[in-house]
Amino acid sequence: MDILKAEIARKRKLLEQKQLVDDKKKYFRRGDLNAKDTEEVLQKVGYKKQESVEAQGQTTEGAYSFVADGQNILPRTEVIRRLRERGEPILIFGETEPEAFDRLRQCEISQPEANRGFRNDFQEAMEQVDAAYLQEMFANAPNPKEDKKSDFAELDESVSWESIQTMAQKMGRNKDYDMDVIITLLTFLLKLWNDQIANYSKHEKMSTKVKMTRVIYTQTKEYVKPLFRKLKHHTLPEDILDSLRDICKHLLNRNYITASDAYLEMAIGNAPWPIGVTMVGIHARTGREKIFSKNVAHVMNDETQRKYIQGLKRLMTKCQEYFPTDPSKCVEYVSKKDRE
Repeated sequence: MDILKAEIARKRKLLEQKQLVDDKKKYFRRGDLNAKDTEEVLQKVGYKKQESVEAQGQTTEGAYSFVADGQNILPRTEVIRRLRERGEPILIFGETEPEAFDRLRQCEISQPEANRGFRNDFQEAMEQVDAAYLQEMFANAPNPKEDKKSDFAELDESVSWESIQTMAQKMGRNKDYDMDVIITLLTFLLKLWNDQIANYSKHEKMSTKVKMTRVIYTQTKEYVKPLFRKLKHHTLPEDILDSLRDICKHLLNRNYITASDAYLEMAIGNAPWPIGVTMVGIHARTGREKIFSKNVAHVMNDETQRKYIQGLKRLMTKCQEYFPTDPSKCVEYVSKKDRE
């Protein structure tokens, strides 16, 4: 009997130390005891409960946000969301929540872009346009002129169509110079397109036609970013550079049919398809030497190349709209009256 009384007294003292019972409170919940035990274990491991989040009233019952080695850990709900985006289990057997956060950090470092499968780029561009339109309506967005300056800060205001034509006369001598001329021309066309959209009135921006134009412009700007990056760092492959050089020369000469032919040669290619046996013994197949990198269809290489080649075609169409020429040199010529 004395042993039983001593055990009861020991457990009561333990509960009083954990501040679960006192003279006024004789009962406690089992969940409170489990929460206290979990907190003690985490404190022994080295994690502390963050009080700043609790002060904001954002924590829920049983939700912890810890600090380890002086570094803040994301809330559990955010960790779960990011792990699910990457198709990772939110908690592995025997794993604690801080260890799950460490696993998320390793995934984000090793694989910066989450594997979200095929994404609808057009729908994403439409959501961006809708968000920008709502910001303009409620006057929360910066001035469109400020956006224009930030997007095309690298383009000098003195650059014009005639100055680019003068620069293009020296093309073909230096690869780096050619890339600079190409990126100047494409950026200039994007700027003209942006100015055209910015000059629409509020009533016109509400129309479906202008909204679709803004969506296509936003999508094109995202598509050509990898191409601009390669041109800026002078890392564009030589075969694509040759085709882009020809396209830009024809565009500046306003010969859009020839530019379209050069574009199709780059995108689709004219290499013969090696049907059947290509090598018999020591003798090569006839005409095999005609298959080389310049004639390969670059649109089939990867998704990134397909996107910026498609964006290039849209800029070529806009170039024909802004700088018209004879109908015999235009692709699918449409007069301004019929277009309106």
